[in-house]
Amino acid sequence: MNRRCLLLGTAALSLAMSTALPALAQERVPPVEILTTTEAYDPIRYEGAFIIAEAWRSLGLEVTVTPLEFRTLLDRFYSEQDFDTVILGWSGRVDRLDPQFFLGTLDSRQAGLGANNPGGYDNPDYDALYDAQSREFDIETRQQIVHEMQDLYMGDVPVVVLFHRDEVVAYNNTSFTNMNAMAGEGLYSEWVPMEAEPVGSRTTLRIGGPQEPDNVNPLASTSVWGWKWMRLYYDRLVRLSPDVEPVPWMATSVEAVDEVTIDVTLREGLLWHDGEPVTAADVAFTFDYYMASEYSYFNAYLAPVASVEALDELSVRFNLTEPSAPFATISLSQIPILPKHLWEGIENPGDLTPDQIPTVGSGPFVFDRYDRGEFMSLTTNRDHFHADNIAVDGVEFVIYADAEGVFTALQTGQIDMTAWRMEPGQIPLAEANEALTVVSVPDFGYFHMTFNTRREPFDDRAMRRALTYAMDRERMVNVLLDGRGEVGTTVVAPVNAFWHNPFVERFEFDMEAARAELEAAGYSWDAGGALHR
Repeated sequence: MNRRCLLLGTAALSLAMSTALPALAQERVPPVEILTTTEAYDPIRYEGAFIIAEAWRSLGLEVTVTPLEFRTLLDRFYSEQDFDTVILGWSGRVDRLDPQFFLGTLDSRQAGLGANNPGGYDNPDYDALYDAQSREFDIETRQQIVHEMQDLYMGDVPVVVLFHRDEVVAYNNTSFTNMNAMAGEGLYSEWVPMEAEPVGSRTTLRIGGPQEPDNVNPLASTSVWGWKWMRLYYDRLVRLSPDVEPVPWMATSVEAVDEVTIDVTLREGLLWHDGEPVTAADVAFTFDYYMASEYSYFNAYLAPVASVEALDELSVRFNLTEPSAPFATISLSQIPILPKHLWEGIENPGDLTPDQIPTVGSGPFVFDRYDRGEFMSLTTNRDHFHADNIAVDGVEFVIYADAEGVFTALQTGQIDMTAWRMEPGQIPLAEANEALTVVSVPDFGYFHMTFNTRREPFDDRAMRRALTYAMDRERMVNVLLDGRGEVGTTVVAPVNAFWHNPFVERFEFDMEAARAELEAAGYSWDAGGALHR
C-alpha cells in the first residue's frame, strides 16, 4: 500500500515536472509579422491588423505589423510568397458567384508563385473534392460537394475570412444616370460604362479611386484593379450580365459536342483596335499562350483545357481533360482574347516593360493613355458590335492618394463615381448631398488573413486554430465598419446562399479557447508570459 502510494506520488511529481518545465527546455515561438495595407490606402485593414496583433501578443507571441504600399504587398504575397501572414481581400466579381474560383484559392495545385493559393494549403482530400465538384453537372450533387469542402478546410484554418464588407458607393446624379450597381462590384463594373447615360453635355465618364492597376500587362497583372480596367478594352468569348447570366459576346454560340468537347463560333466582322480581323486562330493562340506561360492567375480557369484548335476562320474547338461544369459560363467569360499577330513573337510576356506592352484589344473601349499614379483614359470603340448601346464617348480614371481625396473629388464634381467603397464616416455626408446617389450592395468577396502554412509557426494546425480564436472580428465589423458588413466564415459568402455552408465550425473570439488549443498541442509559457514549444 505504501509502495503503491509512493509510486503514485512519484508519477504525480513527474507529471508536475513535465508540465512545469517545458518552457525551460523548449524554444520560444519565433516572432511573426502581419503584412497589411497602409492606413491611407485602407484604414480598415490597417486598424484590423493592430487589433489582431494586440490579441496575439497577449498569447505570448512577438508580433510586428508592417504596412506596405498595395503593389508591394501584392508582390510579397503572390509573386514572392515572402510573408508570415497577410491581410488582403478577394473582390466579389460576378464570375465568382460560381464557387469554382474561391474554392480554387485553397487547391494545392495553385500554390506556385503568382497563383491563387500563396499560403500553400495542401490537403489531398480537399483537392479531390475540388476536382469532383468541377466535374459534377447535377447542381444539387455539386452543392453537397461544395458544402463538404467548406466543412473540411475550416478545421485547418489555412485562411481566415475576417469579414464581408458592404459595398457602399456613390455617383453624381447631375452628370450621369442609369448607373446600376452590381452585387460584389458596386459601380465599378464592366457594364456601368456601357450603360451610363450623360445628363449634361459632358459625355466622358470620370471614375475616381485610390489605387491604380498593378500593371496593364494581361500576362502579369494579379489585382482586381488591373483587370477591372483591362476588361473594358479586351473582349471575352462570354460576358456575365448584370444579373449574372452568361451572355455570348465575341461568340455567337457555345455548344457542347459531348462532355469534353466544346465548340465556339465567333461573330462575323470582329476587329482588333488596330484594324486587323479577329479570327479563331487568335482564340486558339490566346488559350495556348496562357497555358504555356508562367502566369498563374488564370490557372483555375485553364485547368480543364487539354487543347484548343481553330476549325476554320470563325470556329474554335475546346478539348477538355474531363467534364467541367463551370467551363462554358466561367472559364470562357474570364480569359481575355489577345491578338496573335502582336503577342506571338513575345517569348517572355511577364518581363515586358510598360512601354513594351501591347494594349490592343477588340473590346468596346480603346486604350488611350496611362500616366502612372495619376490618370488613365479610354475612348469608345465605335466599330464595336455593342457601340450603338454605349452613350459615353470615353472613360477616365483619376488616381488619388487616399479615400479622402476620392470623396472630396466626388463632392466637388471632379469625378462622377467612386471605384472603391466609401469609408464609414463619409457615408452620411454623401447621403446628405442631393447631388449624390448612395448605393449599397452586399459583397460576396471577402477580406482575409492568410497564413503562410510553409513557415513556422503557421505550419502547425493547432497554432492556426488558436490564432483564429484570438481575432476579434466582431469588433472589426462593429467598430471599424460601423456595422456595415458581417463576420466571415467560409470563402463562400453567406449572401451566396446556395453554395454557402452555414454549418461549418466557427471560431468566435475566445482567448481561453485559444490558450486551450495551444496547451493541448504542447505549447507553454515562461514566467514572462512568452509562448514556447
